[in-house]
Amino acid sequence: MALRKIVEQGDECLTKVCRPVTEFNSRLHTLLDDMTETLVDSGGVGLAAPQVGVLRRVVVVMDEDEQIIELVNPEIIATDGEQTGLEGCLSVPGKYGIVTRPYVVRVRAQDRDGNFFEIEDEELTARCFCHELDHLDGHLYIERAEKMLSPEELEEYIRQMEEMEEGED
Repeated sequence: MALRKIVEQGDECLTKVCRPVTEFNSRLHTLLDDMTETLVDSGGVGLAAPQVGVLRRVVVVMDEDEQIIELVNPEIIATDGEQTGLEGCLSVPGKYGIVTRPYVVRVRAQDRDGNFFEIEDEELTARCFCHELDHLDGHLYIERAEKMLSPEELEEYIRQMEEMEEGED
């Protein structure tokens, strides 16, 4: 396994539509392993292949139990509800925006060996599914953001979220 360089906004591979994976082989396994290691090292919750310069439909997502979900040729097949919240991106470092996404997302994908499966999740993981699959079609979250936050607005937003969480305890 190896860490891969995360490309940043402005790199043209982030604007391209990725090709489907057709060969489920050791190269794909290495890509998935490297992406997982890169994601864990970065402290992020999701990483799409174009973010490491590979134009293939491959995504890794860390769910709320810190389990890695590998998605090859993923597609969203169902959504429910709505959530609006803070989003950032490893390819757009230091910037955050407010984005509305579905609350529940069901994805159909293949695993590293080509077997089809479906997975459904909610909240942050559902947001992450949408965010990462957007990357596969050449889109960044900043295109969907209702508002990009200044550093001061980000600080205020985080403070308000912490106050809300304290009120729930």
